Amino acid sequence: MAAPSPHLTVPAPAKINLFLRITGRRPDGYHALQTVFQFIDLMDDVHLRVREDGRIARPVEVPNVLEDDDLCVRAARLLQQASGATRGADVWVDKRIPMGGGLGGGSSNAASVLLGLNRLWGLGFSTAELAAMGLKLGADVPVFVAGQATWAEGVGEILTPVELQSADMVLALPQVHVATAEVFGAEDLTRDSIPLTINSFPRAASRHLVQHLMVAGNVCESVVRARHAPVRECLDWLNGFGITRMTGTGAACFAVVPSTTPVVAPAGAPWRCERVTGLNRSPALAAIERA
Repeated sequence: MAAPSPHLTVPAPAKINLFLRITGRRPDGYHALQTVFQFIDLMDDVHLRVREDGRIARPVEVPNVLEDDDLCVRAARLLQQASGATRGADVWVDKRIPMGGGLGGGSSNAASVLLGLNRLWGLGFSTAELAAMGLKLGADVPVFVAGQATWAEGVGEILTPVELQSADMVLALPQVHVATAEVFGAEDLTRDSIPLTINSFPRAASRHLVQHLMVAGNVCESVVRARHAPVRECLDWLNGFGITRMTGTGAACFAVVPSTTPVVAPAGAPWRCERVTGLNRSPALAAIERA
């Protein structure tokens, strides 16, 4: 009997943007951003199984996503091409992170594929090399490859690791899809925020306080509030528990709320809630180290 093919499961955590500011527009049309990414303990599981025939295959279908458009498949093919690897892989995901919520699920999945296949195929690429590949797949992918809470600038590719105080949060997930292109293309989007520096935020015991960073705001919130009533209503409701933000371009929202405070979405509300905790280090890194 043939030995089973090597298999690895890599967690892929969601992220939140503690704030999001646009400080200008570059000549190439991309927005210049400032944000702080933090991971949360809401995660997908990315499964990788080595194939000896060189094929990259997706054995589990994903509704409304063609295989050639799947970021996980694209990540595996990109790594294979960059390395000249002759082996292939089956790639599939157990999804828990909602799609289209501003939580970075697709980018996180792609990063976990790069990290996992780099280990399974024995390629030896550095984190910086994998991050550079990831940038070809999406601006958020390098953050997930690096696996550290991060102050990000540029289009999201200039990364500075930060230490954040852990916080208990409520994550609210409105039942609406917000298109990133719609938000970034909106005429009423603020594109001239005053640039900040990470040192302008106070620290406690060398760690930045999540609530202090959240005060810097998310310029996308007003755009989404004006266009999507479920997000507007969700933010207004969450504000009753403490400082609240929408993450990314939405639709997911979050508030720092002590774990001892009961939070239940109102009956009939067009959103659901989950308790989550902020993480400074991605669990994907620990999975790779154990492999």
